[in-house]
Amino acid sequence: MKGTVIVLLTLFACCLAACKPGQKENKDMNEETKLKIETTAGDIIVKLYNETPKHRENFIKLAQNGTYEGTLFHRVIKDFMIQAGDPDSKDAPKGKMLGAGDVGYTVPAEFVYPKYFHKRGALSAARQGDQVNPEKASSGCQFYIVTGKVYTDSTLLNMETQMNNMRFNNAFNALAAKHAKEIYKMRRNNDQEGLMNLQDTLIAQVEKQMAGQPEFRFTPEQVKAYTTVGGTPHLDNEYTVFGEVVEGMDVVDKIQQMKTDRNDRPEEDVKIKKVEVL
Repeated sequence: MKGTVIVLLTLFACCLAACKPGQKENKDMNEETKLKIETTAGDIIVKLYNETPKHRENFIKLAQNGTYEGTLFHRVIKDFMIQAGDPDSKDAPKGKMLGAGDVGYTVPAEFVYPKYFHKRGALSAARQGDQVNPEKASSGCQFYIVTGKVYTDSTLLNMETQMNNMRFNNAFNALAAKHAKEIYKMRRNNDQEGLMNLQDTLIAQVEKQMAGQPEFRFTPEQVKAYTTVGGTPHLDNEYTVFGEVVEGMDVVDKIQQMKTDRNDRPEEDVKIKKVEVL
């Protein structure tokens, strides 16, 4: 761990319309909401989670006002996911760059983790990256359906280790940032001993800070899903999962198998004809 942090310290020193989601009327909040996504490749039926109400009501609103009609599955990556919902994809000519379209607002993140995660068939919200979107707010319209791949137990164990190392390193870097001027000064003076002493101090502070905090571990439900049906575990707790496919994964698989161009757009357009609340 210390060797890793030394590298990080050195690197530090060098250094996927303001409308509000509408409310669906006369709906029992304990009743599952299902929608049918009619596409030119076939129908996909999804259910929306009640525990993510902002995303649920927004998706219902967009379905009812026809926002999705004519949009494409514009980004398709085999063994990962299929993405749709970009308004700019309607009647988009071949070769046009897609994925930047929106409806003028974002939806606040609603992480219900680890209950809902990126298993195969998960319905999730796309968003801009952390650099411009640190709150991880979701796109107001773009969504993706997970296909993913199956992982081994050993791979998941390695991912757990990487996640715990990342947590430690992030905490270390946050502390190091508070000593930026001091670090730069010592580097200018070639004060290696000072740098090592500061590093040891920061490591001790992080270890104390993290003492008693549980390490990251996949839940039994996650392990079962990721080692059987598959998914994309590295997206967990980073993008809002607000529903899942209940029928039509064969259609999702058909779409993910399609030949794509260099921008991951299917060469044969897959269009959403209609999204209907059932």
